[in-house]
Amino acid sequence: MTDGQRIPVIIDCDTGVDDALALLFAVRHPALDVRAITCVAGNTDVDGVVRNTLTVLEQAGAPDIPVARGAERPLIEAPRSARHVHGGDGMGDLGLPRPAREPAGVDAVTLLRREILASPRPVTLVPTAPLTNIALLLRTHPEVVRNIERIVFMGGAAATGNATPVAEFNVWHDPEAAAILLTAGVPITMYGLDVFTRVVVPAEQVRQLRASSEPGPGWPVTCSPTARRTPAAAPATRTRRPAVSVTRGRCARSPTRRA
Repeated sequence: MTDGQRIPVIIDCDTGVDDALALLFAVRHPALDVRAITCVAGNTDVDGVVRNTLTVLEQAGAPDIPVARGAERPLIEAPRSARHVHGGDGMGDLGLPRPAREPAGVDAVTLLRREILASPRPVTLVPTAPLTNIALLLRTHPEVVRNIERIVFMGGAAATGNATPVAEFNVWHDPEAAAILLTAGVPITMYGLDVFTRVVVPAEQVRQLRASSEPGPGWPVTCSPTARRTPAAAPATRTRRPAVSVTRGRCARSPTRRA
């Protein structure tokens, strides 16, 4: 929190296993005010991403946060999913029930513009997916920049990649969109692939989450009992503001992890 007020956040995601954990963290965090969630093709097709996002929110007992469908393909390239990592449904093929919740009646760019400009305080955008929606927003509605506090995105790599030896999936999926974001003139913090391979959940916290009767904390991931605490790598950043790091688990159900 800043000055005792929750931080207004909008998440742009391609909900697979990793984004599901980020959503659980965000909607349950007392310092974050999640104002909207937008979906983009990435881990799976965009309609699957919308379904997965609504499922996670429902299972987490989240408030009625608007969720909107976004881009179904990158700006230029053909869509390239990560079903080989996240399963055919993007959620490890767990056979989760279809959500009762419905998406908003507007597209992702419209919802992003509406919620950014309506926020009484500047918004932090948190893209955890290919950056197509964000690029379309910045090109179509550049006026939103005045009410964006910063963009904290999950993507890129300061070391090796996971889509190719040198490229991380989110940037590789739509590099032109990433270029638009990086030149938008907004304070940016990048959490690259190297950060997320060095952060795990301590076994004691895993036991507490499994034992919790509250909605969300123990769902739906089974985590390794050998998980241990590892110092997080510092994110690459273009500002002097401290970044908020999200702790992620070493999960037995997750295949090779991607950022």
